[in-house]
Amino acid sequence: MSGTAIARLFTHGRSQAVRLPKEFRLPGDRVRVRHVGGGVLLEPIASDVDAWFAELDRFAGVPLFEDGRNQPAAPVGQVRAALKKDGQPIGAYDLLIAMAG
Repeated sequence: MSGTAIARLFTHGRSQAVRLPKEFRLPGDRVRVRHVGGGVLLEPIASDVDAWFAELDRFAGVPLFEDGRNQPAAPVGQVRAALKKDGQPIGAYDLLIAMAG
């Protein structure tokens, strides 16, 4: 299979569609669509959840962080102080602003 090809665009009703070359066909009847840079990316949607989890299980023995997480401790005192403003609970946005300052 080559890495690139030309596909035809056509309209179907009021929608635009793409006729994919045979070597680019995707399984299922739906795809996830998103903008990437100046283009559009089509991704297959996992329809067999058991197969999807089985694929994830292949990585069960692989550590997520090989050398540990190396994350500093949370500033608990600052978080507790930021959770209240004048004795009143504050919203998530206000919390982020308080933590940034």
